[in-house]
Amino acid sequence: GAGGVGGAMEATGKAGFVLGNLAEVVERVLGFLPTKALLRAACVCRLWRECARRILRARQRVAWVSALEAGPADSHALVRALARELEVARKRNSKETAIALEKLLPKRCQVLGLVTPGVVVTPMGSSSNQPQEIEEGEAGFALLFPKIDGVKIHTFHFSKDSKNRVFDESKFAEAGLKNNPDLRVVLLFGYNSWKSGATRFLHQIVNPLNEKSIILAGGQVESFTSLTSENNNAQPGDACGVVGLAFSGPQIQSATILLDQDVADERTAEAAMQRLKAANIPEHNTIGFMFACVGRGYRHYKTKRNMEADAFRKFFPNVPLFGFFGHGEIGCDRIVTGNFVLRECNDIKDDLLHGYTTVMTLIHLGSTK
Repeated sequence: GAGGVGGAMEATGKAGFVLGNLAEVVERVLGFLPTKALLRAACVCRLWRECARRILRARQRVAWVSALEAGPADSHALVRALARELEVARKRNSKETAIALEKLLPKRCQVLGLVTPGVVVTPMGSSSNQPQEIEEGEAGFALLFPKIDGVKIHTFHFSKDSKNRVFDESKFAEAGLKNNPDLRVVLLFGYNSWKSGATRFLHQIVNPLNEKSIILAGGQVESFTSLTSENNNAQPGDACGVVGLAFSGPQIQSATILLDQDVADERTAEAAMQRLKAANIPEHNTIGFMFACVGRGYRHYKTKRNMEADAFRKFFPNVPLFGFFGHGEIGCDRIVTGNFVLRECNDIKDDLLHGYTTVMTLIHLGSTK
C-alpha cells in the first residue's frame, strides 16, 4: 500500500515538473480551455502566462452576433441576441439601442452603429453559414473586432459644418487618414444624404482618400445610432456627415469590386465574384462586406432572392459576409496586396460614388498563426 502511494506521488511530481517546465505540453493542455479559464491560468506562473498569451493570440478572430428573428417589440432583435450572447440584460426603446449595446460591451470598446433599409448578414455559428440578404423585417448584426497584433482599427466622424463650405483637412490627420503609410482600408458611411450639400460634403471626404493604395468602400445609410453615444448627443438630428472605420497595418490585404447595373443575373453575378476571387486574398481571418443599392436585391434579379450573397458564398465558402442595402454606394474595382493593383487608370481618379450598384469587399486581417 505504501509503495502505491509513493508511486502516485512520484508520478504527480513528474507531471508537476512537465507542467512547470515544458512549454509545448503546457500550451497543448491550456489550448483546451475557454478564454475565461485561460486568463485565470495565466496567473499561475510566467511559463503559463506566456503559453496563454500565445494561445490567445492565435484566437484573435473577428466574432459576430447576428439576429434574424422578429420577436416581441420590447427591444431590437440585435440587442436581444447580444444580451443572450454576452449574458447581460437588455433595454427597451429603439432610440436606446446604441446605449444598450454599449452597456453590454467593455468600456474601451468603440461602437459604430448604423441604421439601414436592409441588411446582409451571416448567421451565427460558423463562417461557412449561408449569408442572408434581408430586405424586409427586423434584423441586425454586430461585428466584434478583438485587439489584433499589427492591426489598428479606429472610428471617425466628420459632420458638415453649416458655417464652413470648405472641409478642414487637418481633421483627416487626427483621424489617422493622412500621413499614415499603414492605412489600407477605409469603410465610409454617409448619413442624412438627402440634405442639401450632403453629396458635395461626401466628395470632400472621399476625393482626398481616392488613392490606389487604399481600399474605399461603403454606402449611404439612414442614420448612425452611435459613435459612442455621448459624442453623438451634440449632433442635431438633421445634420449630415460621414462616419467610418479605418483599418491600418502592413499585414492587411484587401480587394473590392463594383457590380454595376449590367450585373443582373446569376451568370454575370458569378463572373463578378470570379474577379474578386482572382485577387488571391487569403480566406483565413478574412471578412466580406456587401454594400448594395436598395433598388437591387430580389427586385433587380426578379427571379431569385439572395442572388449576390449566394454568388459570394460559392466562391468564398469560409468567409462571413456582412453589409446592407442603402441609398447609394461607395467603391470601385481595386485590389491592394503588396504593390499589385487590379486596375490602373492612368492617374485618372476612380469614380467612387454610385447608385444602383453593389460593392463587394474583402478584408484580410493577417495570419493569426
